[in-house]
Amino acid sequence: MAEISASEVMRLRNQTGLSMMECKKALSEAGGDFQKAEDILRKNMKGKMDTRTDRAAGEGRIAIAISPNEAAASIVEIRAETDFTAKNEQFVAVAERVAAAALVQHAGAVPAFPDGDRLIDGLRISTGENISYARGHKLIGNMGRTAFGSYVHHDGKKGALIQAEGDVNDQTLRQICMHIVAAVPTPKGITAKDIPADIVERERSFRLSQAMDSGKPKEIAEKMVEGGMRKFYEEIALMEQPFALDPTKKVSEVLGPKATIIAFLRYQVGEQA
Repeated sequence: MAEISASEVMRLRNQTGLSMMECKKALSEAGGDFQKAEDILRKNMKGKMDTRTDRAAGEGRIAIAISPNEAAASIVEIRAETDFTAKNEQFVAVAERVAAAALVQHAGAVPAFPDGDRLIDGLRISTGENISYARGHKLIGNMGRTAFGSYVHHDGKKGALIQAEGDVNDQTLRQICMHIVAAVPTPKGITAKDIPADIVERERSFRLSQAMDSGKPKEIAEKMVEGGMRKFYEEIALMEQPFALDPTKKVSEVLGPKATIIAFLRYQVGEQA
């Protein structure tokens, strides 16, 4: 039997976050082979963790990655059971690595993928919690023409990713991301034309019903609704919203006339995708 040194046991413990006893046992079973011992622990502990996946994962973190040449950007949500774990340095680092790994996935919505699963499995083993990949999205850039901006709130629970084209600097894009995270109501589209049809129809039907319930004839009620809808668009279309950092300006004024927002994504931990 291979002799197991205390330094190797400690090294495995630091790598996995498991107890010295479990690490020593795995190294003994692997005949001192470190990588094999790590695989043994991953296999054994993952089986134990799989029995705990019914536990609610209501905390978590948003992470964003932008490729060095701005060819792509990604945003992901990783969930945990406790806020303590979600704020742990290891959890934060893994969330950022999962976001970076998502950069090589297909554009659009990014479902769970093998590289991300492996990173998250390691967290589940070391924390003993039900860590899960909630969702992700990848945006494709047009090198030399588009730029990305991002912001993750200090608590890690809200974040925004934005893609723009034209003459705009990184600071402005970051500030607009901060607005997207902070704005109430949350922006639902870049302009009025981008607001999802179901949201528009629901709002229009609600306003029409209210107007008619007040005794207004349908023709008058419909005119009132159209006036109200213009105000509604101003409230939830990003470009029309008062800028959170300076409400005397609209977001469109902050962006400037020489730039255009192509896309934006806003994630908040625990919200329905």
